[in-house]
Amino acid sequence: MTRSTAAPNANPSTPLKLAKLFAVLGLALALPLAAQEPQTPDPSNGKVIIENGHTPEEQAPDVFPKDPITNDERAAVTVASTDLNLHLIPSDQRLEAHAILTLRNTSDAPLKRIPIQITSTLRWQSITARNKPVAFTQSPITTDADHTGYAQEAVLTPERPLKPGDTLTLSVFYSGQIPASTSRLELIGTPAERAAETDWDSIAATSDDSATALRGYGEVLWYPCAAPTALIGEGNQLFASIARERQRNLSATMRLALTVVYAGDPPDAAIFNGHLQSLTKTPDDANQLVDETHGVATADFPLAPVGFRTPNLFLTAQHPSKTDSPLLTVVTPVPEAAESYAAAVESLKPLFNDWLAPTPTTPLLLLEHPGAPFEDASFVAAHLSPSAEPDNIAPELVRPLTHSFFADPAPSAIWLDQGMPEFMSLLWTERSKGRDAAIAVLQQNAAPLALLEPDFAATPTATGTPLTQASSDVLLHFKSAAVLWQLRDILGDDTLRRALTTYRQTLATSKSPSNDPAAFEKSLEHTASTDLSWFFNDWVYNDRGLPDLTITQVTPRTILPKTGRLGGYLIAIDIRNDGFAAAEVPVTVRSGSLSASNRLRIPGHATASTRIVFEGTPDTLQVNDGTVPELRSSIHQMQIKLDSTK
Repeated sequence: MTRSTAAPNANPSTPLKLAKLFAVLGLALALPLAAQEPQTPDPSNGKVIIENGHTPEEQAPDVFPKDPITNDERAAVTVASTDLNLHLIPSDQRLEAHAILTLRNTSDAPLKRIPIQITSTLRWQSITARNKPVAFTQSPITTDADHTGYAQEAVLTPERPLKPGDTLTLSVFYSGQIPASTSRLELIGTPAERAAETDWDSIAATSDDSATALRGYGEVLWYPCAAPTALIGEGNQLFASIARERQRNLSATMRLALTVVYAGDPPDAAIFNGHLQSLTKTPDDANQLVDETHGVATADFPLAPVGFRTPNLFLTAQHPSKTDSPLLTVVTPVPEAAESYAAAVESLKPLFNDWLAPTPTTPLLLLEHPGAPFEDASFVAAHLSPSAEPDNIAPELVRPLTHSFFADPAPSAIWLDQGMPEFMSLLWTERSKGRDAAIAVLQQNAAPLALLEPDFAATPTATGTPLTQASSDVLLHFKSAAVLWQLRDILGDDTLRRALTTYRQTLATSKSPSNDPAAFEKSLEHTASTDLSWFFNDWVYNDRGLPDLTITQVTPRTILPKTGRLGGYLIAIDIRNDGFAAAEVPVTVRSGSLSASNRLRIPGHATASTRIVFEGTPDTLQVNDGTVPELRSSIHQMQIKLDSTK
């Protein structure tokens, strides 16, 4: 996919046009004036201005750096910490911000230039380091990490190259408008109406409902970031880039001081990274009519780890609706909708009480929003229908509700944090529709997993990603859930329940996440009094691909009847594993409604045998029942041939 790198039109709601460059390539942008501290809101007119001497009309034109920035340079920069003073002026769809950024060079080479990006409808105003202005260029770059299809990139030159591992603290000012944009999707042929349902991020011009919504990297760059360019039309490039950003945010921190300048009804609350906080309102004149009221509303979200997410911000217009469920908080202009969702959550309560705990760590938060659904841990923004049936709603709430009960923020345990919701969803499917339905979902999930996992036998030089380092949704959701389901089969329901409850209690009482990647394994082994290192080494700590099983030999031998015992067959079964990951699978002999099973562990690149006594005439053999994902097929069946001469 090829796209022009010219500057986008200032209004992203119109078609993108080639913009005229007002400066010669290679000229550095003049040093901006020294940054000033954000001004205190002036209650006389309800306006908040963060300026550094430039007005939009006086801003220097876009200037590209002399030598194009490479994606390697962009990938080398990590935003380790952000202290953001953000002012929103919804009536103008405007944002004005001052950020203190701590950037780290995570590459192996010194950085002579440092690129940082914001959405293309914003402008960099000034950048300072150590109280000195820093020379920088700013120009648009093509990337679908933003809904406009472009980002405004500042390229600055520090006083001295930034050494590997070193940090640089910057004070940056930026401002502009963030209206809705469907540009990037329309560029690849998406109908405008469909694009608007997907790309709905904007600063809303009114305080109605919950229209102000900014989802972050991959949707709209409302905060400074540093990342390689990524395009939707280039394979999995954009989604891999989003996953990479979430992984980097595990060690990043962010503080948000939010000010909203309102006219008329003030916003009620803000939701930042899934956390709801009421806004403190300060009207200009308490005696004014509501429609004529102007003022500011503020909230302060303290410095905290960003976590495995891209930072997101929502404004709400309504107070949370009261429900009968303590597991749920609902923000909607239609209170009746809350009742159905409360009933759905209550129907899920027995499942979570059985497997995790009697109460959640935090309630599930639902926000009415007309666009495509958005989830961030235990926060969901989606259309909440008052006519929806609780039974139909419940399956969609299992995953976010799991995050209310279970969250492990340790970087090495993100596989568990992200896999547990998928595992609980499988348990709900089994409980509500039966085990066959749950196994069918496991098999569906195994297909993309088999495509992603390397075939080491065919390509010995291939490399995989351990779950403890994974960022891909396929690994974090599907493989992690498969790991937990296998542990369930290996340990049994009761043992795994006890282990999960104990581990969850440890997380709830811990002041800081454990940095030990083996913490979960140790907890399971302590509860079950068994060694699980063989399993975790192949499936969690290392990526040894998937098993690849084959039934190599089946030998049935007749068992003659004896006093007190029926006759039957002793069936010897040999199974080869051509994969590198060990597998413990059920081996089942059937005849009509009769069956007999053993569990068999087959190490990687090895053969294992089992013997099954079957009272009757065996008909079919099945190895694996779809619960252990394999490189090819995860269910192996064979007709058992009997020798009539024996």
